[in-house]
Formats: sequence, C-alpha cells, structure tokens
Amino acid sequence: MGIKIQVELCTGCGSCHSICPYGGIKLVNDKAQLTSECSACGLCVEECPTKAILLIREGSVKQVDISKYKGVWVIGEHYSNNIEGVVYELVEKGRELADKLNVDLTVVLLGSQLDDELEEFGQYGVDVVIYIMSPVLENYYSELYVKILTNLIKKNKPEIVLMGATPIGRDFAPRISKRLNTGLTADCTGLDIDSECKNLLQTRPTFGGNIMATIKTPHSRPQMSTVRPGIFKPTKKMGRKVRIRKFYYNFNQKDLITKILKIIKKERKIRNLSDADIIVAGGRGVGSKENFIILEELAEVLNAEVAGSRVAVELNWINSDRQVGQTGKIVSPKLYIACGISGASQHIVGIQCSDIIVAINKDPNAPIFEIAHYGIVGDLHRVIPELIKEIKRIKSKEEIPN
Repeated sequence: MGIKIQVELCTGCGSCHSICPYGGIKLVNDKAQLTSECSACGLCVEECPTKAILLIREGSVKQVDISKYKGVWVIGEHYSNNIEGVVYELVEKGRELADKLNVDLTVVLLGSQLDDELEEFGQYGVDVVIYIMSPVLENYYSELYVKILTNLIKKNKPEIVLMGATPIGRDFAPRISKRLNTGLTADCTGLDIDSECKNLLQTRPTFGGNIMATIKTPHSRPQMSTVRPGIFKPTKKMGRKVRIRKFYYNFNQKDLITKILKIIKKERKIRNLSDADIIVAGGRGVGSKENFIILEELAEVLNAEVAGSRVAVELNWINSDRQVGQTGKIVSPKLYIACGISGASQHIVGIQCSDIIVAINKDPNAPIFEIAHYGIVGDLHRVIPELIKEIKRIKSKEEIPN
C-alpha cells in the first residue's frame, strides 16, 4: 500500500502538508512531493480538495456488498456466571447507534448458566439476545469464541459489532476481524453515526493520548470496535420484550487445544478504580511522591481510592495501575477530587462520566475548572488539611447519639 500524487491535479494549496503528522509531504515549486517519512496512513487522501492524492493498494481487494449488513451487535462477557458491567455500558451506546440506523440491537452471549439474566436486557433497550449454550463455555476459551462468533457474524451479517476493551475482548476481537477480513478500531472513547453515509464514526486517542482520531470503515463490514470500560453509563429504559434465541453447542473438552486446569481468584486489598465510588487523584501539583500522603489521608476519611494523572505515574509518584485517563483507567465515580491536576484532554476523557468533579488547583486558568462542578483555587497543601479537619468534625457530630 502506498501514496501516489497526481502532479497535474495538484494546486499547491498545502492542505496535505498541514495535516500530515509525520512530515511525509512537502511542497516543492508549489507542488506536493512525498518524503521518506511517508507512512501511507491516508490522511492526506481525504484532505486533498482536488483529489490529486491516491492511496494505492497492492493486490486485489474483495468488494463487500455493505447493503446486506444490518443491525448492531454487542458481544457479552461474563465471569462466575455474572454478566460483566461493560456489556451494559456497550448496550447503552449500542441502543443509540441502532436508533440512528433504525435497526435492532442484539447481545451475543456464550455461556452455560446465564438464563436468569437474559430477560433483564429488555430493560436496557435490547431487541434480541443470541445465547450460545454449552457447559464448556462456563469459562473463556479463545479458540471457541473466535470460531463461534466468526461463524455467527458471517451468517447474520451485523453492520456494527461492539466489544469491551478488556483482556478477553482484546484477545478475541483482532482474531475475529482478521478472519472476517475487516478492520478493528481498538480502545474507542466515542462512537457515533455519520449522518450522510451512515458509517460508524470511531473515536480513539493516538500519539500517547495527545490527538483524538476519528476512524471510518466505509468499504468493509462489519465495522468492529472495542470500547474501554467506564466510557458509557448504562441506564434502564422503558422495558421491551426481548427476543431470546438459544442454541446448544455440544463441545467435547478433548477436542480443545487448551484446557483450564484451575482458576485462582486473587483477593484484592485495593478496589479497582473502575468500581470506586469516590476517587482522590493527584497530578504534578502535588509536588512529590512523599506529598501523596496528604491525598491518602483525605481518601481515608472519605473511604475513597487514591489515583493519579499520567504525569504522576511517569514521575513514579504513584503506581501505573492507579493512573486515570485515556492511557490509564476510565472511571465514573460518584465523586472525583482532582488535586493539582491541570486537566489535559486525555485525563478529562477519563473522568468525564463522574457524577461530581471537584478540582483543587492554585492556577485559576487550569482547564480542569472548565469541567469541574466545584472548583477551589488555592494551594492543595493548605486546602486539603482543612478539608480533612472539617470532614472529621462533621463525622464526629454524626457519631454522637441524640
């Protein structure tokens, strides 16, 4: 695959040069010219107003009749016979996409003891549940997921397939897209429908979270995306009668390439940030690793979890599993307290689903104040101790019996 410039059509407007993030195009004598830095990403092709730039694909590309594809699918996950929360988050966005396309929303589940949870999907706006049943599917087997889902998609031809960007989703999703010879946009933070051509608009961070790219798949189907947990908030809608299609598969454990010998459940002393109701997070403004102790004290009186921005992680002030943002955890707590965090775009995307955001920053022009519900302009090392003192005072009053 490569880029070709039709010099006779080039007007030297410079649009291609301006949009190229790699320096792959320069202007020579008012004509566009490729450099050795060109990565054939194709951004310049869509940007060129005179269509002077072509994307040349090597070999033959099989044309897909996209008119045969219809419907939005969400691929479900479960653990210990409980459906994961990310499934309901995807259903929330899937319902919105399906309404814009005027098609059905379908959830696909592979399991063995999920019958009692199927009807509930109707409360979230799901039209159809496809339930593949087998005792073997009580646990996740990559080879079975890939085989079954590939065959289901080929037979039913959904136009959009959504999956969670979880360890399991990241395992089977790319393998399915390869077998279907279609694209896959990973770690999406936004999904929408192009009002003109009805293609799926898939937004994800790139270049370390500094740029947001919107990706379309206009010539192949299905359009596949993985979405990070915590991006969308599920809400129960007016109940609808969900149509349940059950299929029993008689798998033989001996035929599997892999075998699960034992599942070890590790007890977590620290809650996952994605499950926390209250989060106290620190950024560069905290000043040092030692200064994070003041955030831990605030978290203790609030029964909260401590987190940090990407800068705090890079400076080794807090562990990477505590990072919040596009390149860390996407969170949606009831209360998020941002301490000394300026509010970079990649961090804001990671916290925008929080019910209440409180920002403490001595810079009154910090971007974090633009999305915060409450803002405190001041030195966090003076503000937080007073806040802790007041919380303790209120708690002590509540504990005094009447």
